[in-house]
Amino acid sequence: MTQEFMERKTNPWIRPAAPGDIDQIMEIEQASFSDPWQRRSLVSLIGNSRVFFAVAEGEAARILGYVTAWFVLNEGEIGNLAVDPQWRSLGIGSALLDEVVSHSVEHGIETLYLEVRDSNTPARRLYASRGFVEIGRRKRYYRQPVEDAIVLQCRTVTRR
Repeated sequence: MTQEFMERKTNPWIRPAAPGDIDQIMEIEQASFSDPWQRRSLVSLIGNSRVFFAVAEGEAARILGYVTAWFVLNEGEIGNLAVDPQWRSLGIGSALLDEVVSHSVEHGIETLYLEVRDSNTPARRLYASRGFVEIGRRKRYYRQPVEDAIVLQCRTVTRR
């Protein structure tokens, strides 16, 4: 655990998302994205065998962040990674990303993809620090506000 976690007196635990987490996940989703996913979309991912859906849980069962990813054959796509605004810059996003990359390696996933807003500098830095590289752009991909998506790729096969 990082020093920041120790100072905030929490010991986050990364575990699979459960139906009872959805209210807190939705709060983080709505605080993190200008065009958030619908509740039913996130609920449909819980328990799906082709989906990795994990949460970082702190004290008193508080959800601090979450990540979703899905897999087909030897490729995966990270759908969302979000951390409660009060708990950002403490390594929670890094821990969630590391967990999904480790899961991918363990399950034979060779390549991970994701899209990120061009303006989301903190997320882009995090992804670059874990070996994600830009492979393209999707013009005007995001709404509210309209913005390009940067398409990133990480070759997990090199981590075995």
